[in-house]
Amino acid sequence: MVQLVESGGGSVQAGGSLKLSCAGSGFSARGNYVGWFRQAPGAKRDEREGVAIVYTGGGNMYYADSVKGRFTISEDNGANTVYLQMESLKPEDTATYYCGLGYGPPRSTGGKLSARGYGYWGQGTQVTVSS
Repeated sequence: MVQLVESGGGSVQAGGSLKLSCAGSGFSARGNYVGWFRQAPGAKRDEREGVAIVYTGGGNMYYADSVKGRFTISEDNGANTVYLQMESLKPEDTATYYCGLGYGPPRSTGGKLSARGYGYWGQGTQVTVSS
């Protein structure tokens, strides 16, 4: 059974940093697309958007334009864990962050990454950035 467990959320002031972790089980640590998605306060589930995705074991990484240069996704294949280091956080980064698993690269339109095709999700972790 696929399981994704997020940790590391919290509250920070603008300009601060946080690191999220996603521990996976029930699937291979290589050859999948695992990443971070976020859902803004009040947004519907189908408005969930991709933040950063990695092709595990392959090195391909995908970032939404809004986080490029500030967020870094990384992986520990031995632990089947994917991380998201978030720097220079802004109030607009406030959201529930979900770890998601899919079997294909994310669709990108206008610098945004779609969550379509990602069928497995963690429970989410809250990130709140105050100004």
